[in-house]
Amino acid sequence: MNLSFFDQFMSPHLLGIPLILLSTLFPALLLPTPGNRWITNRLSTLQSWSLHLIAKQLMTPLNKNGHKWALILTSLMTLLLMINLLGLLPYTFTPTTQLSMNMALAFPLWLATLLTGLRNQPSASLGHLLPEGTPTPLIPALIMIDTTSLLIRPLALGVRLTANLTAGDLLIQLISMATTALLSIMPAISILTTLILLLLTILEVAVAMIQAYVFVLLLSLYLQENI
Repeated sequence: MNLSFFDQFMSPHLLGIPLILLSTLFPALLLPTPGNRWITNRLSTLQSWSLHLIAKQLMTPLNKNGHKWALILTSLMTLLLMINLLGLLPYTFTPTTQLSMNMALAFPLWLATLLTGLRNQPSASLGHLLPEGTPTPLIPALIMIDTTSLLIRPLALGVRLTANLTAGDLLIQLISMATTALLSIMPAISILTTLILLLLTILEVAVAMIQAYVFVLLLSLYLQENI
Protein backbone atom coordinates (compact mmCIF):
# COMPACT_ATOMS: atom_id res chain seq x y z
CA MET A 1 0.00 0.00 0.00
CA ASN A 2 2.78 2.42 0.90
CA LEU A 3 4.52 1.70 -2.39
CA SER A 4 1.37 2.49 -4.38
CA PHE A 5 1.09 5.89 -2.67
CA PHE A 6 4.55 6.89 -3.83
CA ASP A 7 4.35 5.38 -7.31
CA GLN A 8 3.13 8.73 -8.62
CA PHE A 9 6.45 10.34 -7.66
CA MET A 10 8.56 7.89 -9.65
CA SER A 11 10.02 9.26 -12.85
CA PRO A 12 8.25 7.70 -15.87
CA HIS A 13 10.34 5.65 -18.31
CA LEU A 14 9.88 4.79 -21.97
CA LEU A 15 12.02 1.95 -23.29
CA GLY A 16 14.25 2.37 -20.25
CA ILE A 17 14.75 6.10 -20.92
CA PRO A 18 13.68 8.48 -18.09
CA LEU A 19 11.20 11.09 -19.28
CA ILE A 20 11.83 13.62 -16.51
CA LEU A 21 13.73 15.88 -18.93
CA LEU A 22 10.82 15.85 -21.37
CA SER A 23 8.32 16.62 -18.60
CA THR A 24 10.56 19.49 -17.46
CA LEU A 25 10.87 21.06 -20.90
CA PHE A 26 7.25 20.51 -21.96
CA PRO A 27 5.82 23.55 -20.09
CA ALA A 28 8.04 25.84 -22.15
CA LEU A 29 6.32 24.58 -25.31
CA LEU A 30 2.98 25.88 -24.02
CA LEU A 31 4.16 29.49 -23.89
CA PRO A 32 3.14 31.52 -26.96
CA THR A 33 5.97 32.75 -29.11
CA PRO A 34 6.05 36.56 -29.24
CA GLY A 35 5.69 38.04 -32.70
CA ASN A 36 6.84 41.26 -34.35
CA ARG A 37 3.36 42.76 -34.61
CA TRP A 38 2.27 45.66 -32.43
CA ILE A 39 -1.12 44.07 -31.87
CA THR A 40 -0.99 40.48 -30.62
CA ASN A 41 -3.57 38.07 -29.33
CA ARG A 42 -4.89 38.03 -25.79
CA LEU A 43 -2.72 35.09 -24.73
CA SER A 44 0.47 36.93 -25.67
CA THR A 45 -0.77 40.05 -23.87
CA LEU A 46 -1.51 37.99 -20.76
CA GLN A 47 1.93 36.40 -20.95
CA SER A 48 3.66 39.79 -21.23
CA TRP A 49 1.63 41.20 -18.33
CA SER A 50 2.40 38.17 -16.14
CA LEU A 51 6.13 38.29 -16.88
CA HIS A 52 6.20 42.02 -16.16
CA LEU A 53 4.40 41.49 -12.85
CA ILE A 54 6.74 38.66 -11.82
CA ALA A 55 9.86 40.63 -12.73
CA LYS A 56 8.58 43.68 -10.85
CA GLN A 57 7.87 41.69 -7.69
CA LEU A 58 11.25 39.95 -7.76
CA MET A 59 13.35 43.01 -8.60
CA THR A 60 11.77 45.38 -6.08
CA PRO A 61 13.99 44.30 -3.12
CA LEU A 62 17.16 44.39 -5.26
CA ASN A 63 19.35 47.32 -6.17
CA LYS A 64 20.49 48.06 -9.71
CA ASN A 65 23.34 45.55 -9.58
CA GLY A 66 20.84 42.77 -8.91
CA HIS A 67 18.72 43.66 -11.94
CA LYS A 68 21.19 41.72 -14.08
CA TRP A 69 19.59 38.59 -12.64
CA ALA A 70 16.11 39.58 -13.81
CA LEU A 71 16.07 37.18 -16.77
CA ILE A 72 17.32 34.20 -14.75
CA LEU A 73 14.97 34.71 -11.81
CA THR A 74 11.92 35.46 -13.97
CA SER A 75 12.57 32.42 -16.17
CA LEU A 76 13.01 30.21 -13.10
CA MET A 77 9.80 31.54 -11.57
CA THR A 78 7.87 30.87 -14.79
CA LEU A 79 9.31 27.35 -15.12
CA LEU A 80 8.51 26.36 -11.53
CA LEU A 81 5.05 27.89 -11.71
CA MET A 82 4.07 25.99 -14.86
CA ILE A 83 5.59 22.69 -13.70
CA ASN A 84 3.81 22.89 -10.34
CA LEU A 85 0.45 23.74 -11.88
CA LEU A 86 0.65 21.15 -14.66
CA GLY A 87 1.56 18.54 -12.06
CA LEU A 88 -1.91 18.92 -10.52
CA LEU A 89 -3.57 17.57 -13.65
CA PRO A 90 -4.59 13.89 -13.64
CA TYR A 91 -2.10 11.34 -15.00
CA THR A 92 0.76 13.82 -15.02
CA PHE A 93 4.21 13.75 -13.44
CA THR A 94 5.53 16.63 -11.34
CA PRO A 95 9.34 16.92 -11.67
CA THR A 96 9.52 19.30 -8.71
CA THR A 97 8.50 16.49 -6.35
CA GLN A 98 12.00 15.08 -6.95
CA LEU A 99 14.52 16.36 -4.40
CA SER A 100 17.37 15.76 -6.85
CA MET A 101 15.87 18.19 -9.37
CA ASN A 102 15.11 20.86 -6.77
CA MET A 103 18.64 20.61 -5.41
CA ALA A 104 19.99 20.86 -8.95
CA LEU A 105 18.14 24.18 -9.25
CA ALA A 106 18.85 25.49 -5.75
CA PHE A 107 22.52 24.67 -5.25
CA PRO A 108 24.07 26.27 -8.39
CA LEU A 109 22.02 29.46 -8.03
CA TRP A 110 22.79 29.75 -4.31
CA LEU A 111 26.48 29.15 -5.04
CA ALA A 112 26.39 31.80 -7.77
CA THR A 113 24.98 34.39 -5.33
CA LEU A 114 27.63 33.45 -2.76
CA LEU A 115 30.51 33.67 -5.25
CA THR A 116 29.16 37.00 -6.51
CA GLY A 117 29.39 38.41 -3.00
CA LEU A 118 32.85 36.97 -2.35
CA ARG A 119 34.12 38.45 -5.62
CA ASN A 120 32.57 41.91 -5.39
CA GLN A 121 32.60 42.57 -1.63
CA PRO A 122 34.44 39.83 0.27
CA SER A 123 34.64 41.74 3.55
CA ALA A 124 30.90 42.43 3.69
CA SER A 125 30.01 38.86 2.67
CA LEU A 126 32.25 37.33 5.33
CA GLY A 127 31.02 39.91 7.82
CA HIS A 128 27.58 38.25 7.80
CA LEU A 129 29.14 35.30 9.62
CA LEU A 130 29.88 37.38 12.71
CA PRO A 131 27.48 40.02 14.07
CA GLU A 132 29.03 43.29 15.20
CA GLY A 133 29.67 43.59 18.92
CA THR A 134 29.86 39.86 19.58
CA PRO A 135 31.70 38.97 22.85
CA THR A 136 35.08 37.41 22.22
CA PRO A 137 34.32 34.02 23.88
CA LEU A 138 31.28 33.56 21.62
CA ILE A 139 33.05 34.32 18.34
CA PRO A 140 34.04 30.70 17.41
CA ALA A 141 30.59 29.33 18.24
CA LEU A 142 28.74 32.04 16.30
CA ILE A 143 31.00 31.63 13.28
CA MET A 144 30.28 27.89 13.22
CA ILE A 145 26.52 28.44 13.65
CA ASP A 146 26.29 31.11 10.95
CA THR A 147 28.46 29.07 8.58
CA THR A 148 26.20 26.04 9.08
CA SER A 149 23.07 28.13 8.49
CA LEU A 150 24.66 29.51 5.32
CA LEU A 151 25.56 26.08 3.96
CA ILE A 152 22.13 24.54 4.56
CA ARG A 153 20.32 27.25 2.60
CA PRO A 154 20.22 25.31 -0.70
CA LEU A 155 19.11 22.18 1.17
CA ALA A 156 16.30 24.16 2.81
CA LEU A 157 15.21 25.51 -0.57
CA GLY A 158 15.06 22.07 -2.16
CA VAL A 159 13.45 20.28 0.79
CA ARG A 160 10.81 22.99 1.28
CA LEU A 161 9.64 22.80 -2.33
CA THR A 162 9.73 18.99 -2.43
CA ALA A 163 7.94 18.49 0.90
CA ASN A 164 5.10 20.91 0.21
CA LEU A 165 4.29 19.52 -3.24
CA THR A 166 4.68 15.89 -2.16
CA ALA A 167 2.45 16.33 0.89
CA GLY A 168 -0.27 17.98 -1.18
CA ASP A 169 -0.26 15.27 -3.84
CA LEU A 170 -0.36 12.52 -1.23
CA LEU A 171 -3.26 14.16 0.59
CA ILE A 172 -5.24 14.52 -2.62
CA GLN A 173 -4.63 10.85 -3.45
CA LEU A 174 -5.69 9.67 0.02
CA ILE A 175 -8.91 11.71 0.02
CA SER A 176 -9.78 10.64 -3.52
CA MET A 177 -9.30 6.99 -2.55
CA ALA A 178 -11.53 7.52 0.49
CA THR A 179 -14.17 9.17 -1.68
CA THR A 180 -14.20 6.23 -4.09
CA ALA A 181 -14.34 3.67 -1.28
CA LEU A 182 -17.22 5.44 0.50
CA LEU A 183 -19.31 5.99 -2.62
CA SER A 184 -21.11 2.64 -2.44
CA ILE A 185 -21.17 2.40 1.36
CA MET A 186 -22.03 5.91 2.58
CA PRO A 187 -22.97 8.20 -0.33
CA ALA A 188 -23.58 11.22 1.94
CA ILE A 189 -20.10 10.99 3.44
CA SER A 190 -18.70 10.47 -0.05
CA ILE A 191 -20.28 13.75 -1.21
CA LEU A 192 -18.76 15.50 1.80
CA THR A 193 -15.30 14.14 1.04
CA THR A 194 -15.75 15.22 -2.58
CA LEU A 195 -16.31 18.78 -1.42
CA ILE A 196 -13.26 18.53 0.79
CA LEU A 197 -11.29 17.21 -2.18
CA LEU A 198 -12.43 20.16 -4.30
CA LEU A 199 -11.39 22.65 -1.63
CA LEU A 200 -8.06 20.86 -1.19
CA THR A 201 -7.42 21.03 -4.94
CA ILE A 202 -8.00 24.78 -4.89
CA LEU A 203 -5.63 25.02 -1.93
CA GLU A 204 -2.99 23.01 -3.78
CA VAL A 205 -3.20 25.38 -6.75
CA ALA A 206 -2.43 28.22 -4.35
CA VAL A 207 0.37 26.22 -2.71
CA ALA A 208 1.93 25.45 -6.11
CA MET A 209 2.00 29.15 -6.98
CA ILE A 210 3.21 30.26 -3.54
CA GLN A 211 6.02 27.71 -3.37
CA ALA A 212 7.35 28.73 -6.78
CA TYR A 213 7.31 32.36 -5.66
CA VAL A 214 8.94 31.61 -2.29
CA PHE A 215 11.72 29.57 -3.93
CA VAL A 216 12.71 32.40 -6.26
CA LEU A 217 12.09 35.15 -3.67
CA LEU A 218 14.52 33.53 -1.21
CA LEU A 219 17.12 33.31 -3.97
CA SER A 220 16.66 37.02 -4.67
CA LEU A 221 17.07 37.79 -0.96
CA TYR A 222 20.26 35.73 -0.85
CA LEU A 223 21.43 37.72 -3.86
CA GLN A 224 20.61 41.00 -2.14
CA GLU A 225 22.83 40.05 0.81
CA ASN A 226 25.80 39.63 -1.52
CA ILE A 227 25.47 42.69 -3.74
